[in-house]
Amino acid sequence: MVRDKSAVEVYDDDYGEKWFSDEASFQDDLVPVWGRRWSVSSEVGRLRACLVRRPGKEIECVKNPADWRWGDVMDPQKARDQHDAFTQVYRDHGVDVFYVEEQREDRPNAIFMRDNLLGTPEGAIVCRQATRFRRGEEAAVTRAVAKIGCPVVRTISGHGYFEGACAMWIDRRTIVLGTGVRANAEGVRQVEEVLRPMGVETVLPFQIPYGHAHLDGLMNPVDRRKLLIFPWQTPYDVIDPLKRMGFELIEAPDVDEVKHGSSINLVALAPGLVVMPAGNPKTQRALEKAGVEVIPVDVSELMKGYGSLHCMTAFLEREEI
Repeated sequence: MVRDKSAVEVYDDDYGEKWFSDEASFQDDLVPVWGRRWSVSSEVGRLRACLVRRPGKEIECVKNPADWRWGDVMDPQKARDQHDAFTQVYRDHGVDVFYVEEQREDRPNAIFMRDNLLGTPEGAIVCRQATRFRRGEEAAVTRAVAKIGCPVVRTISGHGYFEGACAMWIDRRTIVLGTGVRANAEGVRQVEEVLRPMGVETVLPFQIPYGHAHLDGLMNPVDRRKLLIFPWQTPYDVIDPLKRMGFELIEAPDVDEVKHGSSINLVALAPGLVVMPAGNPKTQRALEKAGVEVIPVDVSELMKGYGSLHCMTAFLEREEI
């Protein structure tokens, strides 16, 4: 039998070092393999990409707001106009805004995207909602994330539940993870299990108090070493290590603005530049006094669902700080 010499030569050329393992990290592979740097390790690094859900038919299903943990029924057109306005602010500052195009029509809270997804240094964790009336949103989110090419590094599973707003990045090696009505210990364990190999060294546990669902109504970084907090309900065991790290604490000065104006529920576009809900003059002055530039936007119609800007924005890419 005569061997095909050309086939042997091809085999010989490909044999050797090409077959050895490539020891590059997953993060090193993000751009060449996944198309862009899908990486989040802070709340304030310049925002480059995010995922949102523009209010669709799902918000029109709400007849009794209490059934969905809303304060009032939204006017659909006003809600959409306000959503378009704040996402345009994002785009004006260089943010690529991606959308979940399809969603279940019986899931009006799907507009609060941060609960469904947590950005990490190597892609996204798809979360599992705590409440039955929100479960199922994550299926559409997973499809949307796959469509844009962002890697999913974990889906919360088993008996765990965890919503993305129960996490707050501090820096590349530090994160706050909260347990409470929207995140249990098993959900937190799964998140920590993913983050440790990515370089997270310090996890600050935060017991979210009764009456609050998430961390972003209690604390939010606004600059590299500046943190806006609700001082009456932020634990000392969280604040003390942050002060030791050199953080300046900006205390939200008005309880009504925190609770009814969602003044802490803001989004940093870059270090020292934030978009915040309009109608919180005392908190805005406190931020500006601390050297933080504030862009107020009207999201009053959307806030009838008891969520605000940070709740509606899932970060997909931020510059590392």
